[in-house]
Amino acid sequence: MGTQGPTELNSHTNGSGSVDGKTEREKAIEAWLPITSSRNAKWWYSAFHNVTAMVGAGVLSLPYAMSELGWGPGVTVLVLSWIITLYTLWQMVEMHEMVPGKRFDRYHELGQYAFGEKLGLYIVVPQQLIVEVGVNIVYMVTGGKSLQKFHNTVCSDCKKIKLTFFIMIFASVHFVLSHLPNFNSISGVSLAAAVMSLSYSTIAWAASAHKGVQENVEYGYKSSSRVGTVFGFFNALGDVAFAYAGHNVVLEIQATIPSTPEKPSKGPMWRGVVVAYIVVALCYFPVALVGYWMFGNGVADNILISLEKPKWLIAMANMFVVVHVIGSYQIYAMPVFDMIETVMVKKLNFKPSRILRFIVRNVYVAFTMFIAITFPFFGGLLGFFGGFAFAPTTYFLPCIMWLAIYKPKKFGLSWWANWICIVLGLCLMILSPIGGLRQIILDAKSYKFYS
Repeated sequence: MGTQGPTELNSHTNGSGSVDGKTEREKAIEAWLPITSSRNAKWWYSAFHNVTAMVGAGVLSLPYAMSELGWGPGVTVLVLSWIITLYTLWQMVEMHEMVPGKRFDRYHELGQYAFGEKLGLYIVVPQQLIVEVGVNIVYMVTGGKSLQKFHNTVCSDCKKIKLTFFIMIFASVHFVLSHLPNFNSISGVSLAAAVMSLSYSTIAWAASAHKGVQENVEYGYKSSSRVGTVFGFFNALGDVAFAYAGHNVVLEIQATIPSTPEKPSKGPMWRGVVVAYIVVALCYFPVALVGYWMFGNGVADNILISLEKPKWLIAMANMFVVVHVIGSYQIYAMPVFDMIETVMVKKLNFKPSRILRFIVRNVYVAFTMFIAITFPFFGGLLGFFGGFAFAPTTYFLPCIMWLAIYKPKKFGLSWWANWICIVLGLCLMILSPIGGLRQIILDAKSYKFYS
């Protein structure tokens, strides 16, 4: 392992403002990498980056998740998830600069500090990659599907166009946007996305409320068999876990905020997170509750499908989803670009150049597009990835790191809080992929490739 490896973190105790102990080459590389290159973000940047990262298109499947969980468990799971993830998010914001003079700009750097050089990488990086690449693939599908729905709504008697082509159209935007160098340069895209997420959530619940409670609405579990009900329940847990998955990019977002010993970055970051979380609550709770209340267990796995009319409104909402997913894709892709570029420059000793960035990012977008076109079973994939990687990175990895680093008093409040989160998170991780996998198998039975 040369000095260039990603493990050279501990040799420099000060990775923030002061740069003694870093070679010229390392400084140049840091100034070039997407996450560490610009540190002049305002606190509201963090607010809308967080909203964009959090409120995924997952919000539209919440009424469906509610229908598989039922009233009691559904509300409990939603509220508990909101509280737990806010708590773990607070932990991550606190841990960003707990070593004086050093900043953990990436999730895996924190992992390495908590679990050791090698182990930290092996624990965090695979999960973070599954989450980020997983989200990007799912968003490719979502973007394509929403474009397709827009087309079918606006022009219902046109010739039907394959989903494959819509995913390609959606990907074409990213072949351009992916070349924006860092987080601050996509803040405009991100702001638009955050506004959109609030708009289509509002459309979703307001239009449902306007439609009123459907006649012969039922709130029981819709699966006739007990097995189906249990699996559906597990899958819905995965959907909810997926809905609260902004943690994978939170340190990377915080890394863009300026920091001094007097005014650490956690102040503005935390303000942004609180604002983001209020917006998240405004998006999630009304959609989940109103959507389920109006349609009962007959709700589609995307609430916009249940609302066929008025046409113009649904078309608009679908377009909003497209814009939002464009922003989200970029936010989740940025840390991946950062990882790939770090490996290219530090491990394989490429020169940090425009060309390298151009090639890397185009290849990545093409890769996610190809996977999305090949496997567009949207719902099941969410539950599956949701359980595997979202539950740990969002619900219990921060807690385990907190316990490892701060070692709170046994049986004290902090100790209990963390262990409860860890246990709940573990349950999520074990249960939801089971439901998700079954959903994928059921979907795959009737699926024709590239249709």
